[in-house]
Amino acid sequence: MKAGIHPEYKEITVQLSDGSEIKTRSTLDVKDGVYKPEVDSRNHPFYTKNNSFTATAGRVDRFKRMYDKKK
Repeated sequence: MKAGIHPEYKEITVQLSDGSEIKTRSTLDVKDGVYKPEVDSRNHPFYTKNNSFTATAGRVDRFKRMYDKKK
């Protein structure tokens, strides 16, 4: 590897939304060595099975009712 062209690879702590911490190594430049992601496996709808599609279900039903009357 060429010297001086690669980013620094250091140990950081990833703090999840529930407060748990994971120690890993990364080239990510973070203050105090702690990275706090906004979305992780603890709060992402894919992993929590919390669908945000339920809000659109009423609109879809209304659309179907509106066009079913014309048949």
